[in-house]
Amino acid sequence: MARTRKPVVEVRRSQRRRRTVSAYRDGERVVVLIPDRFSRAEETEWVERMLARLAAREERIQRTDDELQIRARRLTNRYLADHAERVRPASVRWVTNQNGRWGSCTPDDGTIRISHRIQEMPDWVIDYVLLHELSHLVVPSHNAEFWELVNRFGKAERARGYLEGISAATGLVLADD
Repeated sequence: MARTRKPVVEVRRSQRRRRTVSAYRDGERVVVLIPDRFSRAEETEWVERMLARLAAREERIQRTDDELQIRARRLTNRYLADHAERVRPASVRWVTNQNGRWGSCTPDDGTIRISHRIQEMPDWVIDYVLLHELSHLVVPSHNAEFWELVNRFGKAERARGYLEGISAATGLVLADD
């Protein structure tokens, strides 16, 4: 099993927080919220505990190629039903070798590859990237007809902004296509 690197952790102390501790992922970083009164030892203990909880939760919801294929069918039925005969990908899968793109599509053979970098992003961002690639099975280029298909997704503009923000924040130059 591949060993994952420990995430960057930001601890935020709160005087209003009395006993509860919570944590969430913010991009590549994990934010842990703790009471201000915790000692450094308690902080360290709780950070480790919360990282373990987050990892366990993420493992339970690990996104698979099968789940991605089901998602592609759902998006096709909802947004591309009028092109369903053309939107039949031969494969839809997560890949780890996409360093300059969020996803890619080869219309000639119907393969769609989605970067593992978006696996932990919100569902609506994954849906946008996947719909973008599915739309290439109808229109290979980025012309007006293509963007009309992609923009059927109500959160398309928001998702593009989210991805642009991630690119800027991480220093990665990643493109839609």
